[in-house]
Parts: sequence; structure tokens; C-alpha cells
Amino acid sequence: MPKLDRYLSAEFARAVLAALVVLGMVSLGGVFADLIGEMASGKVPPTLLLSQLGLRLVGYLPLILPLGLLLGLLLSVGRLYRDSEMYVLTAVGVGPRRLLRPLLLVSVPVVLVIGACSLWLGPMANQTARGMVIEANKNLLVAGLEPGRFTPMSNGGVAYAGEMSSDGKRLSRIFIFRERGDRMDVATAGSGELYRDQGVRVLALMDGFRVEGPASGADLDYRLMHYKRNEMELPQSDDSSKLDDPEFQPTLALLRTSAAPSRAELHWRIAPVLLALAFALMAVPMARSSPRQSRHGAMLLAFLAYLVGIFLMMLGTRWLAEGKLPVAAGLWWLLLPMLGLGIWLYVRDGRVARPRWKR
Repeated sequence: MPKLDRYLSAEFARAVLAALVVLGMVSLGGVFADLIGEMASGKVPPTLLLSQLGLRLVGYLPLILPLGLLLGLLLSVGRLYRDSEMYVLTAVGVGPRRLLRPLLLVSVPVVLVIGACSLWLGPMANQTARGMVIEANKNLLVAGLEPGRFTPMSNGGVAYAGEMSSDGKRLSRIFIFRERGDRMDVATAGSGELYRDQGVRVLALMDGFRVEGPASGADLDYRLMHYKRNEMELPQSDDSSKLDDPEFQPTLALLRTSAAPSRAELHWRIAPVLLALAFALMAVPMARSSPRQSRHGAMLLAFLAYLVGIFLMMLGTRWLAEGKLPVAAGLWWLLLPMLGLGIWLYVRDGRVARPRWKR
């Protein structure tokens, strides 16, 4: 490899890596905040924080990496213009088109990583994360019930246990509140036991009271019962059916079906690869500037191009899933023009306009 290609590739790679690190930290904070909110509402067990954080971040990489590639290339090429290095290279016969080889040496590996995450690793990580939550919610202890704390249940309602054994099967001082339509159901017990009966979770309450009546309190239609033993079947979560959604299916399975939601998910996974390649080609002409020109305009333009591409990709995927767009159209109406625009801008970059009197 010529020294110039090594120098430019190193400059591009360092800038792209720095941009990816910053975007990764910001995205990690966003995923962490979402997880904390889901844990507070009882949807995700607190014990799965680290595993869910890592798996969900893999699913976000196809959206993070194209922006990191665009910003990294924009910063590195912009620095070459700001420090007048591009003008020196142009003076010795090295124009913007000569940057294609070092540009591809950095962009192609990133595009391959995006394709691997979008087509293979991302769906597998999403399916694994969802399966871990479903499996954990089958156990009341792992599902987030802690002694001395009111815990929202995944099916609605609130549960409280004053004390709990280490295996999570024996409880004491129990309070359970549930709502069924316009009626409420409150059960209290001195002790209780959690066990399984033919795959069904059963909570046996001992020596307690149960109050059932209207939730609004509009009338006095209440019933009070005292019991020695009350077995309550805990509702089974229907989250396992969500694993059949196209979002959690492997890419090869999506290729074998012609349903609109599956095709929409397939195009959603293909789109980041082509968008990243288009953004990489756009970075070089967008970074062109004079030595004393500010870089903020190019940065804002890059963010705008990224946002327009991502928002149109989301909108097109939704239209495909709802049947508003024909399946044959897919997202090609967005991807091919974006890729063509990137190629056209790169080829036109550096051309000197001919004077009008010579035309």
C-alpha cells in the first residue's frame, strides 16, 4: 500500500473510531434510561440489567454505525481541508477521487459490521433478550418482587410481601391488588406459598381476607371473605407469542415468507448497509471547505442527511407493514436514490466549472 493510502486510511480510521466511541456512550446512556423505566414499571427484572443492556445495544448498532462513519469521515476530510493538506495533494495531482481507495479501506469493514449486526447479530440479540425476560418472569422472585416493597406485576396490579424465603417460594404478610374491568380485588394473607401445578403458577394464601367490589366506589356492592387457604392461579404471560413477530425472526426465515410485515422487517435490515455506503461517499464532497471556513455547517448538513434517511426508512417500513406500499417497491425508492446521490456527489467533487463563454 502506498504511503499516502496508509496515511489517509489511518486518519479516517482514527476519526471514525472516535466518533463511534462518543456515539456508543450516548446510545448506552439512552438504552440504560429505557431499561430503568421498564424495570420501574415491572416489565424487565432488575437482575437482567447488564445482559439486557449489552444485547439491546447490539440491536442499536445498525443505526449508530452509519452516523459514526459519516461524522468520522466528515471530521477527518474536513481537517485535511482546514490544514491545507488537500490543497497540497491537489497541487501534486492527487484529487478527491484519489481518496476512494483509503475511503473504502475504512468504510467497507464498517459496512460489513453493519450488515452482520443488522442481518444476523441484531435479530439474534433481540430474540435472546426477549427470551431471557420471558423466562425470568416465570419466577416471581426473579420477576422483581422484593420484601417490603410494592412491586407492579407484568399483567397489571400490585403485589407486596413483607418477608420472603431465599428460594422465593414462601412468603409472609402478603398484599395483592388487582383490577378486572370496573371491579377491584384485594387479597391479604399472613403467609403464602408459590408452586407449580402442571406448568401453571399457583399462589396459595393462608389465613387471610379478600375484598371484592367496584373500583370507583360508586356503590357499596362489596364482598368480604375470610379464608384459611385461598389458591390463586397467577396469569400466564403472553410474551412467548411475541417471539413469532418478524422483529425476532432470523433473516433467512424472513426470506421464505411473502407477508407484508416480514418483508418490511427484511427491508429494514437491509437499509442500514446501503445507507452507510451512501453516507460514506457523501462525506468527502460535504467536507469540502476553505482553510478558515467553519465546520459547523457541514456537521449540521450531515446530521440533517442522516435524520432524513433514517426517518424515511422508518416511515417506509411502517407503510410496508401496513400495506400502504407494494411489497415489490420495498425501500428501494429510498435506498437507490440515496446511493445514486452519493455516487454523483463524489464523482462531481473537485471538478472545475467551465466558464460560460467557453460553453
